[in-house]
Amino acid sequence: MIDEPAAQETHDAIDGVPAPSASPFLAGHEEIRAFLARTYRTGKMHHALLFEGPRGVGKATLAFHLAGHMLKHPDSALAPEEIASPEFEKPLFRQIAGGIHPAILHVDRPLDQKTAKFKTGITVEEIRRVTHFLTRTSHDGAWRIVIVDPADDMNRNAANALLKTLEEPPARALFILISHSAGRLLPTIRSRCQTLQFKPLDRASMQRALAAIGAGIGFDTSNGEETVALIERSEGSVRKAALLIAHGGLEIAEVTDNILAGPHFDLPKAQALAAAIGGREAEIQYDLFFDHVLQRIADRARLHAGEGAVALANAWSAFWDRVRREAIETQAFNLDKKQAVLILLEKTQRAFRNGVPG
Repeated sequence: MIDEPAAQETHDAIDGVPAPSASPFLAGHEEIRAFLARTYRTGKMHHALLFEGPRGVGKATLAFHLAGHMLKHPDSALAPEEIASPEFEKPLFRQIAGGIHPAILHVDRPLDQKTAKFKTGITVEEIRRVTHFLTRTSHDGAWRIVIVDPADDMNRNAANALLKTLEEPPARALFILISHSAGRLLPTIRSRCQTLQFKPLDRASMQRALAAIGAGIGFDTSNGEETVALIERSEGSVRKAALLIAHGGLEIAEVTDNILAGPHFDLPKAQALAAAIGGREAEIQYDLFFDHVLQRIADRARLHAGEGAVALANAWSAFWDRVRREAIETQAFNLDKKQAVLILLEKTQRAFRNGVPG
């Protein structure tokens, strides 16, 4: 029996879920996978790829699968027509999983040694590692692969430093930029990449993904009703599904929906929810709550847009923007989260009751 490969911990690691570098499984995105295998085999691989799409749909996992594919088959003309699952019983893939393969550099948020927490962004010092990596290892003619995950987290100095390298890339170097919100990237970086659009996973792909990771996170996929409910709330994101399971997200969403659907504002229930998700140790639960409320508001905006009620759709869209901005400010300025939850619940419930945001 072969032990699971040890993966390097990153800022977005989830207990029980393999890191992208150590994941043997990838659901969906068949067309993109086929395209990448074909372009590599024909020697037409672009030097910089931008994997753009929702968070948690497999972008980083495919990046590492592609890296393993290229390193396993250095002569692209002899590479197979499909990107196979990693073979973790082989040294190549175990090194990739452990973050120690010399031909791959994974750029992520760095760990702050003083606070023992991950920093909030990718700094220019991290991007300088890219230059050193490519210079130090380019002499042997082998592929060198840089994965920036997510590129959205680069600050301005880091982005400008990466841009210089993208403008004059060394031979046999591949950059894979992961982006959950590509609008945050410099247009000049986007223009130097070949963009591949990843979509949310469909129901069948989500079912396969949950079957693969369910045991690790304590989810029984044989329960059909719970699986359907989880898939509906996950918006095609395996990561969101895992967070919902591991951190009580389904219960948070259910209580929130009950409050929003009530004929009046249920203050005791709202206070209980705020107490549960507003503490210092409940950051993920707090994020799941805000994400769910934003989803409900966005649903209302899309509903009115589909009905042709432009004014109402715009009002709900503006309300979504205000709520998102307030959530960011609460985090940035370390404001009282319990109070923020109560305020948001009260005004959102009133908006739902009246049919229009105030």
